[in-house]
Amino acid sequence: MASVQIRRVEKYFGAAHIIRGVDIDIQDGQFTVLVGPSGCGKSTLLRMIAGLEEISSGEVLIGGRVVNAMLPKERDIAMVFQNYALYPHMTVRDNMAFSLMLARQSKAEVQQRVGKAASILGLEPLLDRYPRQLSGGQRQRVAMGRCIVRDPQVFLFDEPLSNLDAKLRVQMRTEIKALHQRLGTTSVYVTHDQIEAMTMADNIVVMRDGVVEQTGSPLELYDRPANQFVAGFIGSPAMNFLPGVVRRAAGAARIEFGDGSSLPMPANAAAAEDGRSVVYGTRPEHMELAGEGDGVPTEVIVVEPTGADTQVFTKLAGVDVTSVFRERHEFHPGQVIRLRPNAARAHLFDASTGARLAA
Repeated sequence: MASVQIRRVEKYFGAAHIIRGVDIDIQDGQFTVLVGPSGCGKSTLLRMIAGLEEISSGEVLIGGRVVNAMLPKERDIAMVFQNYALYPHMTVRDNMAFSLMLARQSKAEVQQRVGKAASILGLEPLLDRYPRQLSGGQRQRVAMGRCIVRDPQVFLFDEPLSNLDAKLRVQMRTEIKALHQRLGTTSVYVTHDQIEAMTMADNIVVMRDGVVEQTGSPLELYDRPANQFVAGFIGSPAMNFLPGVVRRAAGAARIEFGDGSSLPMPANAAAAEDGRSVVYGTRPEHMELAGEGDGVPTEVIVVEPTGADTQVFTKLAGVDVTSVFRERHEFHPGQVIRLRPNAARAHLFDASTGARLAA
């Protein structure tokens, strides 16, 4: 196992500036997820760690060694790709053993390592099958097994679950996390799916346009997002954002919205001057039904019962607002309901910069 440090790394493709001075520290044994929208540079960064992309400037260190000039095979890493990358003419056993055979390991050593990896991943009954005889989830297990047998310092995962159906993705998420807990190998995982990031990571790196927006544990990012982008990207359903203006009167501050309705200042927000343009952020799960004269009036647009809870889509001053209720309610389109965010869990963002205004 080894730590991974990314220091002031830049990447250009011609005139296009893809990675912009990224600094990330990944501790030994940590499961770190790089997450962000398509095109943010996360896969490019992973490929630079692996040695599959040249670094324009900066340094990548694995186990304290600068690896910029090292070939991929010299970096002691193993990578799981999105498309499995299995040899179709080889059995599962041979696919898993291939890198060991190239390294001229003894037959006994190869057999021992392949057997151990197959046991960990539940692949023993499949060792003599070919990739075409496997399901997508089984192929991904083989791809992981091929990495495990090498006993690398670092595992790299490049959106390994994106080709699987929704149910299998959930199952494989659990299996990958359990595998990491068992092996303890430093892992760097790339995904655009924030649910994968939240459920799997020890540490999340949120990226946008080649820049790290915020780094922290899943709950740190959920509870204390650095800015509006992170707040909107982390959490499902996404956070509601209500543009408004600070209004101060009689020593109290409220946020006034476009229809004239208003809410108290979020409990943890920094003081803001009267008339300042802000964005009030509240998560759907932190919305409550309010009585007459309380909260803000919203018009019901769509109701989506999921069984465990009910998602209600409404509009407030022309802005979409999503609420999630554990209780069952009978709402219908066109109905006006009053909603009250939990002020202790709400956020305030500067309208021009997107930065969170925290006390």
